[in-house]
Amino acid sequence: MNPTMGLQLLLVAAGAVAVAAVARRKGWPAPLLLVAAGLLVSPLVPAVPLDPQLVLFVFLPPLLYSAALDSSYLRLRDVKRAVALLSVGLVLFTTAVVGLVVHLLLPDLPLAAAFALGAIIAPPDAVAAVAVGRRLGLPRRALTILIGESLFNDATALTLYRVAIGAAVGGTVDLLEGVGEFLYSAAAGVAIGLALAFLFSWVFRHTRDSLVENTLMLLIPFAAYLAAESVHASGVIAVVIVGLYLGNQMHQRGFGTRLVSDAVWKVTDFFLEAIVFALIGLQLVTVIKGIGGYGAWEVALYAVVVFLVTVLSRFVWMFPVTYLTWLFTGRRRGEPHPAPAPTVIISWAGMRGVVSLAAAFAIPVGMPDRDILLFLTFTTVIGTLLVQGTTFPSLIRRLRVSSEQEQYEDRLAEAAAQQAALAAGTEVLDRLIEAEGEPDEIQKQVIDQLREKSWRRSLTAWERLGGGTAQGGAETPSTLYRRLRREMLQAERETFVRLRDERRLDDEVLREVMAELDFEEAILER
Repeated sequence: MNPTMGLQLLLVAAGAVAVAAVARRKGWPAPLLLVAAGLLVSPLVPAVPLDPQLVLFVFLPPLLYSAALDSSYLRLRDVKRAVALLSVGLVLFTTAVVGLVVHLLLPDLPLAAAFALGAIIAPPDAVAAVAVGRRLGLPRRALTILIGESLFNDATALTLYRVAIGAAVGGTVDLLEGVGEFLYSAAAGVAIGLALAFLFSWVFRHTRDSLVENTLMLLIPFAAYLAAESVHASGVIAVVIVGLYLGNQMHQRGFGTRLVSDAVWKVTDFFLEAIVFALIGLQLVTVIKGIGGYGAWEVALYAVVVFLVTVLSRFVWMFPVTYLTWLFTGRRRGEPHPAPAPTVIISWAGMRGVVSLAAAFAIPVGMPDRDILLFLTFTTVIGTLLVQGTTFPSLIRRLRVSSEQEQYEDRLAEAAAQQAALAAGTEVLDRLIEAEGEPDEIQKQVIDQLREKSWRRSLTAWERLGGGTAQGGAETPSTLYRRLRREMLQAERETFVRLRDERRLDDEVLREVMAELDFEEAILER
């Protein structure tokens, strides 16, 4: 990489982080603001290349792995049927519908190339939808379906894309060969993912070092992706399988590993997503320059039609499949009749992302009609992000879909679990006291502190059911404790810093005591 390109990417990263920081401060969806900022800046700055290899081999693996690590295997298993119908069935359906429509619009475009475009824009990226949905309290089942779809649909789409591009370049389409490649890619990806999951799980059981474990965590997504892609298997599936397995086993790791892991992946997600969505908008000038051979109104019509077909095909698939699935299987299992509101929301949550754009840029340069395929991909990605993304919050509010009942049930379950945990901890404490004999006065004070701390944590869970306020709107004991203790912690920090500035305390000692105070404040914040 030459210095100019390195400086260019550094400026993109710095600008993207600044825009994302503004979005977080204002409570706006960061992906949408980043894309809009990229579109506005694109004509004013030199072209910033979007390298497909950079996206697929550097950005995609850690983002997929982090999402899988943070997902619930048990919840995904509960919605596996819906996830499969979206990540495989809907991708196939969208590829076919978009491919046929584009072939009708552009009769000179080979059918294989049209299907390649369909495969490129078939997989939604749920980052923006999930971010908005979580903020507005979208029900957990809908969020889980969207997350599960985004974890697995890239594997289906990229496999279809490779088959279609091969047919477009080679000139022949072998359906049986394509099906075989898809099955091999998925099965081999699962096998490689499980093998690496078992391997790294064994390694983690023998390390017990949070720094080493989290360093390995950073390498795992790249190792899984490269291992699978090197044998023409699905790197996406391999990464997702490893992430789901290790995420489900995270309780076996030490507390240090979990604390550091949470911080590491939050920073990684924030940084990579900021760059990725900024890069999408910055491709505006590059894409427009490539379609000089077409009229402005002509390409605008093509873009609108492809966008509408992409959006509508998701609705056409979702409603019949949702209700037919319930009719033939869900009703027998006693599942409630599917409500239309969640189905509408999931149907509208089909925003496309950087994987589609990277796949379009990866089309061989010598392939005919590459520029129009790239343009239609870009307009569809931008259209779904700006049209669906900006209207998604108001749609959730208008349909009055809420997770308030789920949140109440969660708090109730947490309070009951805390009560059970308190009983278990107290039982162990009583058994230890009995085994060690009658405690002295100092030991009694320590024992009383342990009992009080467990009781306070259990009390906090019950108080959360009331919103953190007592009768008459007064502070609950736990809320009062946290507020006063925060003020005390701030005073303690200022004292330690003053003593450091007066050279009565070394910096190394200051960092140690600050870490202790920070951990205590983190517990208070929780």
